[in-house]
Amino acid sequence: MSPLGLYEPGSSPLHRLPAGAKFAGLLGAGVLLFALSGPLALGICAVLVVAGYPLARIRPMRCWQAARLLVPVLAFVFAVQWWLLGLDTAAVVCLRLFAALAAANLFTLTTRVDDLVAAVERGLGPLRRFGVRPERVGLLVGLTLQAVAALSSIADDTRQAQRARGAGASVTAFAVPFLVRTLRHADQLGEALAARGVGDD
Repeated sequence: MSPLGLYEPGSSPLHRLPAGAKFAGLLGAGVLLFALSGPLALGICAVLVVAGYPLARIRPMRCWQAARLLVPVLAFVFAVQWWLLGLDTAAVVCLRLFAALAAANLFTLTTRVDDLVAAVERGLGPLRRFGVRPERVGLLVGLTLQAVAALSSIADDTRQAQRARGAGASVTAFAVPFLVRTLRHADQLGEALAARGVGDD
């Protein structure tokens, strides 16, 4: 099972919110996070995002699966930023990145892809007269979320196969099969879209 990008069924207040409202809130949160520049303000935002997980009644195992992927990345970014730009900048960058990724993950855990696609198509409906095709935008949003889940699942399966082969922490043993499987997935997705006539016009 992929730890990121999969809907977690539930009846919490976050689950019951309309997909469009949650998507707008996510976009607003992203703008706010990049507008803030102080560690204290960003730290408060990060705490509020983390508090959303128990509010959404997300199982601890799902939280751990997400943290297992995010923490090593954040640790690497923090070390590089600290070395290059100093401790304060490293803290700001990592808090901003953590809050944004945690908010995006919470959104995908509490929102069905179909509901989000339908909300995007409804919201962009009035722009059809200006040449915007809401169904195409909705398809793009849906494919983006599915890609997060697909790539996360491929990475998890590749790591398990790497351990089974006794390859240890070899970068090559992970990167090569991950790249091959990702390209194969992209080919299959392209064939599926072509079979449904997407892009024919």
